[in-house]
Amino acid sequence: MIICPNCQSRELNGSLFCSECGAQLVVPKVPTTHSIERNQTGLFRLQTRPLSPPSPVTPSTAAQVEISLHLVQSGMILHLSDKKEYTLGRIADGQTTLPDVDFSPYEAYAQGVSRLHAVLKINNQRVFLRDLGSSNGTRVNGQKISPNQDYLLNHGDIVALGRFKIQVLIRK
Repeated sequence: MIICPNCQSRELNGSLFCSECGAQLVVPKVPTTHSIERNQTGLFRLQTRPLSPPSPVTPSTAAQVEISLHLVQSGMILHLSDKKEYTLGRIADGQTTLPDVDFSPYEAYAQGVSRLHAVLKINNQRVFLRDLGSSNGTRVNGQKISPNQDYLLNHGDIVALGRFKIQVLIRK
C-alpha cells in the first residue's frame, strides 16, 4: 500500500494519484508515456450523469482550490495556480490572443483542439468548464456540452477538447 503524503489515505501500489485528495503519489524523474486504463481505485471513474448549467454563484477567492490537469495520452501533469480563470487551447502562428494553458506541445492541433477552446473557472471553491464555441466541441465524461455555458466539474472528470483527453484533478 502507498500512503498519501497529503491526506494519509491508503492507496493501492502503483497508484499515481490519491483517490481522496488528488495529490500526486509518484513523481517521475523523467517524463514518460504511460498506457492508462481504468482501475479499481476509481481514478478514471466515468459517470453518466446529465450535464446541466449550475445555478448562479457569487464570486469568491480561488486560493483554496488547486487544479491539476492530467493529460491522459502522455501521462503528463500540468499544475495550475494563482488564477481564478484559465483559457485552454493551442498556439498557432500569428495568433494575437494566447491561451493560458497551451496544449500545442502535446499534438493538440491533430486532436482537434481550437486556439481558444475552453475556459476553466474557479468560483466559490467549485470548478466550472465553459466551451468557447470551439470547432470540434467539448465533452465531459463522454457527454457533449453546449458552448458558452458553465458546467460544474468534479474531481476526476474526464474532459475531451476535440479528441484531446484531460482528467481534471481538484484539490480543496
